[in-house]
Amino acid sequence: MKVPFLDLNAHHLKMTGEIEDAIRAVIAQSAFVGGPFVEAFEREFAAFCRCRQAVGVGSGTEALWLSLLGLGIGRGDEVITVPNTFIATVEAITMTGATPVLVDVDAQTQTMDPAGFLAAITPATRAVIPVHLFGQTAEMDGILKIASVHGLAVIEDACQAHGATYRGRMAGSMGRAGCFSFYPGKNLGAFGEAGAVVTNDDELAARMRMLRDHGQRRKYIHARPGWNARLDGIQAAVLSVKLRHLPEANAARRQAARTYNAALDGLDGVARPCEAGYGEHIYHIYAIRSAQRARLIEALAAHDIGYGIHYPQPIHLQEAYQSLNRPRGSYPVAEQVAGELLSLPMYPELRPDQIAYVAGVLAESCAADAPGYSEQRMSFVA
Repeated sequence: MKVPFLDLNAHHLKMTGEIEDAIRAVIAQSAFVGGPFVEAFEREFAAFCRCRQAVGVGSGTEALWLSLLGLGIGRGDEVITVPNTFIATVEAITMTGATPVLVDVDAQTQTMDPAGFLAAITPATRAVIPVHLFGQTAEMDGILKIASVHGLAVIEDACQAHGATYRGRMAGSMGRAGCFSFYPGKNLGAFGEAGAVVTNDDELAARMRMLRDHGQRRKYIHARPGWNARLDGIQAAVLSVKLRHLPEANAARRQAARTYNAALDGLDGVARPCEAGYGEHIYHIYAIRSAQRARLIEALAAHDIGYGIHYPQPIHLQEAYQSLNRPRGSYPVAEQVAGELLSLPMYPELRPDQIAYVAGVLAESCAADAPGYSEQRMSFVA
């Protein structure tokens, strides 16, 4: 049996007719950049996130960058975030001229440790970017309280958390801004690059609309330097279709996670993902932890099972960020999980028999490490 890490063909199959109709409507109106399809998606996504405003942009990276710029953050400022994230979180800080400051994460959720956030604040700190990792929000009560006391802006990196909740609140709705990526493999994915910022700050939304369109107040009248970070009409139309299916798709991911949890229960050497009691995880990624990751990867590959590693090297150990002068050992939790996390196949159409196959391969690989196990070729078959 072949089990892909992600199956976008299966995901799009039942929506193909709706998506084709939406694309034809954009073509009929030649509404390729901005226009009614972008405006409609912005309204729909703002409502989904329970926010007043959504601003469509070209990518999740631009969503983070423009949020920081819209809040006036730049050279001389510090922005606190975590080391176990996709590099875009930190790139956005760097591109404003501000300095990224990293703090370690909670060992169970791998999201920002509020105590570490508090300890990292200096007079230069202007903002914090908690990362809602793998589809689960950070512990926001502590982060929001600390930020409020110190007058800091909270920008949620919700690029993996479309529809996740925290104590009944939607991911992206709790800070000054919530940033989303619609990269094709995300829970809500476009047919290319796309992103959005949601906010309840009308003035911030207005500034970001200028920034995404070369700083224009109106055509050819530029209030400030900006950028071309506009959302395409075709991407917006596709996203509007897929947004209607997102709650059902997230529910299917959660069911797949429950099936995985049952199948992996009691498996020695494998730790299942932790779902914190404060919210609903939407499982963009289903990542187990194992000290024997290399052996598990070998077994998965031998049995035609896709996998991923999110992320193999923390930010402070990347060549691009050696200037932070944070040697190995600076963030022990983030460094440990970077060596242990293994992402298993996860998508709404994943079948129970596929999950059972993956779990069986992992179980036999783990058994190979057990005392008294006789070495033999992996024999688990579909």
